[in-house]
Amino acid sequence: MFSRSASRTFTQSRQFSSSAARQTKVAVLGAGGGIGQPLSLLLKQNKLVTSLNLYDIRGAPGVAADVSHIDSPSKVTGYPADQLDQALEGVKVVVIPAGVPRKPGMTRDDLFNTNASIVRDLAAAVARVSPEAHLLIISNPVNSTVPIVSETLKKAGVYNPQRVFGVTTLDVVRAARFLSEVTGAHPDECKVTVVGGHSGSTIVPLLSQIAHGKGVKGETYDKLVHRIQFGGDEVVKAKDGAGSATLSMAYAGAKFADALLRGLSGEKGVVTPTFVKSDLFAQEGIEYFSSNVELGVNGVENIHPLGPLSAEEEKLLAACLPDLKKNIEKGEAFAAQS
Repeated sequence: MFSRSASRTFTQSRQFSSSAARQTKVAVLGAGGGIGQPLSLLLKQNKLVTSLNLYDIRGAPGVAADVSHIDSPSKVTGYPADQLDQALEGVKVVVIPAGVPRKPGMTRDDLFNTNASIVRDLAAAVARVSPEAHLLIISNPVNSTVPIVSETLKKAGVYNPQRVFGVTTLDVVRAARFLSEVTGAHPDECKVTVVGGHSGSTIVPLLSQIAHGKGVKGETYDKLVHRIQFGGDEVVKAKDGAGSATLSMAYAGAKFADALLRGLSGEKGVVTPTFVKSDLFAQEGIEYFSSNVELGVNGVENIHPLGPLSAEEEKLLAACLPDLKKNIEKGEAFAAQS
């Protein structure tokens, strides 16, 4: 099921594809929030979406009414707090941005207790109502919430690792943008594979694997890597207590959702990094890892190896693994006690 293809080719996605072999019913859980609202707007524009179900504990019917006026074919329905099951009926893809945002001085781990409970309860509802749905986890800390979702689905007897994804696309988007600023190249020429996890030192950009990244050295390299790893802090600080990276995260979430929808519709060669159940570092006790993954009609089709790493990237990976393992274990421990 998880063959290690030797290919490292990153097939660029055509965001918001207009050609649809198959259309899909999608739900956004947390649609009233800072990520959920712009994410819903972007998904309404996606021609692969037939129906868009928007759910939140507050505000979702209003967001749905607003978004439904956009002139694309998909039907939009909003569901209030007491209609979670109805929001999930017949849904093939569930995107979960629900949770509290980061505030100044707050780490992703500070979000854990609140967001862990929210994600667990939403995953339990998916298991009950739409057990074959594909789950896209945006709620932070992703390194822990993905294991929580997986363990919750296991308890319900419906876990399929091919259908659970941690959305790490914002790291990929940032890497392309920040590298383009350093090199002067177009962001389309700076598509960096980002592996590991989705917080701080667990984020490992493989700059050496593309032409524009190879030439970045020394202090410039160190600053670029740090910015990719901690870019979210820039936004939290700039918003001065008013939120975190919501708009860029919504863009990244919609971009990954589009890639998955294209794979589910039968398009071949859809490859992008995502945080999934993986055997790449399973021997070291790390059950989940983000690397290039080929998406297809079954969800995860192939998990690609990392490919050749530079000496600097080997160091970054060595720093990533112990922290990532702790994050995963924290999520699993929470799920076990729930």
